[in-house]
Amino acid sequence: MVPSGLREFTQELLGRKYGSALKIERVLPTGGGSINRTVQLQTTEGSFFLKFNDAQLYPRMFELEKRGLEVLRQANEILIPEVIECGEAGEFAFLLLEYIDSGIQRREFWEDFGLSLARLHKCSSTTYGLDHDNYIGSLEQSNAPYKSWSEFFVAERLAPQVRMAQLSSEIVGMFTKLYEKVDALFPEEQPALLHGDLWSGNYMTSADGAAVLIDPAVYYGHREMDIGMTKLFGGFSEGFYAAYNSAYPMEAGWETRVDICNLYPLMVHVNLFGGSYLSQVTSILRKYTG
Repeated sequence: MVPSGLREFTQELLGRKYGSALKIERVLPTGGGSINRTVQLQTTEGSFFLKFNDAQLYPRMFELEKRGLEVLRQANEILIPEVIECGEAGEFAFLLLEYIDSGIQRREFWEDFGLSLARLHKCSSTTYGLDHDNYIGSLEQSNAPYKSWSEFFVAERLAPQVRMAQLSSEIVGMFTKLYEKVDALFPEEQPALLHGDLWSGNYMTSADGAAVLIDPAVYYGHREMDIGMTKLFGGFSEGFYAAYNSAYPMEAGWETRVDICNLYPLMVHVNLFGGSYLSQVTSILRKYTG
């Protein structure tokens, strides 16, 4: 389940931090995906969450995830797992986090979640982007700074995915037409601190029933990117949107811009999982460029 060398390394690391008497007593699988393996480490000093993968396949992935989690934790507006350590042990890269016991959503879960996300989005920066690049899924995500959202969205989000996908000339042409319209489509707003990959698989419910954000792809962007992502695969309550809007009212027409925002995660899915998502992409493009 956990390679013996990595298990020994992790126990030594935890022992240095929490006392040499610490022992890993049990290792329990927690799922994981196509990129990482994940386990719960039950120790004599409590439980920890361990993610690991092939260090050669995804250079610095966990180092960059660590930095993103720390940016979100520093904002102190929503629950984020504490990072214990990240590094490499032999052929494996790892990220060690506090273990958060899961619970049942409390009655105010969605309202509190919406309010917390609104507060997070009020955390701002002088530019769109971030002071470091990172990953979205297993794809590298560039975060070069831009003063203009439309320029950032085209240059740092859409265009790299379009190049990677090797699309037909017709679809590339539609993207090119869209690029010329982006500036007029989005209202001017200050850069917002984003989770960056906010679908229903990237939040959990804590033991006391509150929302916890995990697996971020952090940057400062237009807040409608996070909101749009919550709509892409569903799973978020109407109470979430009502509470968010009460705390940080959305600009008029945001519902119509959801599709434009979601071109980025859809193109990420095209590049990660193949062309089955391309029909959604072309449908959106035709709506705005036809």
